[in-house]
Amino acid sequence: MTVKFRKIDPAAILPSYAHPGDAGMDVRSVEELVVEPGGRKLVRTGLVMMLPPGYEAQVRPRSGLALKNGVTVLNTPGTIDEGYRGEVGVILANFGAEPFRVEKGAKIAQIVIAPCTRAEIVETAEVDETARGAGGFGSTGV
Repeated sequence: MTVKFRKIDPAAILPSYAHPGDAGMDVRSVEELVVEPGGRKLVRTGLVMMLPPGYEAQVRPRSGLALKNGVTVLNTPGTIDEGYRGEVGVILANFGAEPFRVEKGAKIAQIVIAPCTRAEIVETAEVDETARGAGGFGSTGV
């Protein structure tokens, strides 16, 4: 499968896989900014992605940023639909105690390309019974 990217900023760096077999490719910032503790910012990548039909891109946090700095992708996983042709942006949130500085070229997230199944939507008047029923939100214990 081929995923094409267009650079719309001279500082843009194409996403890349760090190791053979990695599921996610690293995506980088094209700007410098600071995300204050408790804050969030949309970080530009300078890239437009062209996904093949039947696929989505999932924007996910980087574990190192989460562990070391308390920084994560706010709407994780963020979904980029196959038809979107705007700039890829990453919403970073800082749950840490210190301001987090994003440097130009810094790895800010990872993108996983995944097949996307479309469901046929059908209305029904009845729902079948299961052993679980309506139990949720901690109903099986903590």
